Amino acid sequence: MSEKNTRKQIRTLYLMTTVGYFQIAAASWVALLALRGFSLLQIGMLESIFHIVSLCFELPSGVVADVFGRRKTLIASQMASLISGTLMIFSTGFATTALALGCSALSYNLASGTREALAYDNLKQNGDEWFYARFSSTEMMLYRITNSTATLCAGLALWLGYRRAYAIDLFFGLIALGISFRLAEVKTDATPVHYPVGQEIVSVVQESWQFLVREKKARNIMLVNALIGAVSTLVLFFLQAKLPLTGMNSALLGPALFVMGLGAALGSRMTAYFHKYRYRAILLFGTIGVLFAFLMSFTGLPALMVFGGFIGSFSDDFLEVRTDILLNDMIPSRQRATLMSVNSFVFSMIMIVLSTCLLYTSPSPRD
Repeated sequence: MSEKNTRKQIRTLYLMTTVGYFQIAAASWVALLALRGFSLLQIGMLESIFHIVSLCFELPSGVVADVFGRRKTLIASQMASLISGTLMIFSTGFATTALALGCSALSYNLASGTREALAYDNLKQNGDEWFYARFSSTEMMLYRITNSTATLCAGLALWLGYRRAYAIDLFFGLIALGISFRLAEVKTDATPVHYPVGQEIVSVVQESWQFLVREKKARNIMLVNALIGAVSTLVLFFLQAKLPLTGMNSALLGPALFVMGLGAALGSRMTAYFHKYRYRAILLFGTIGVLFAFLMSFTGLPALMVFGGFIGSFSDDFLEVRTDILLNDMIPSRQRATLMSVNSFVFSMIMIVLSTCLLYTSPSPRD
């Protein structure tokens, strides 16, 4: 692929992220479910269901991307997202809501690692791997800004109701689907095109497993990053549900979540300016920041809770972008999407454990 087409591909990925993640309902799904009468226990169960489904499909989705192509997989991801939104509009209770979140998890799985693999190998073809650090930080920043802007509309989503809010999500999802068709598939020297599909799947899985067995450093990076990311995610969900209960005006919920999202956007962007620092230093900073957010979430003071969320989001994305860059430098092109899916797989496993612990420690509705 020529340098001109590579730049076009990167711009298309940026645009797809910007449009596809503007989802006002998905950004405030916890608050919408609470408004519909779902308890914290039920919301925690739905979160666990999301990650159980994600756990089941994470690794297969990476293999699908490596074998059948990253472009097709991203298109399938957008379609699954549209199905999820449609099911949520027509959901009438716990079961249909769980089904909708299951489709959302599948959409997440299909995109997880696939977008990064497509971009990295696209740049690698032209010897521009150095640019991936900028792509990763910019793409994450665009995602956070878009998601934060959608979160800023939380009040609007609550006012519209979940059906109309998800209808708006579907509108932007359709545009993102159209954009995904503009992507081009990338063929690398490591991409075999003459093997039977079954043999190719087995080969990718075996080689990915051998890499994980051989590379202890990669395993440790995936585990620690997933643990910190899971804690940060649960803290943000907790804040979204608890901030309205502290006496905060409901109209301020959107701006509060927007501020926390800006922290994530700033953290992802700042990574590019600290590339000379060792990964251990970045890891220590991320750990301290997320721990601070966790402690602030129990103060019951809105200002401190929002500030803690800002610091936690900044620290989490600061670490996540650096981890993404480091892992992509270590991983072979042939198994890139599969092994990046392993990273997300570990995250889902930890989320299931932590969500389950949250269920057992949450007070019952009668308390």
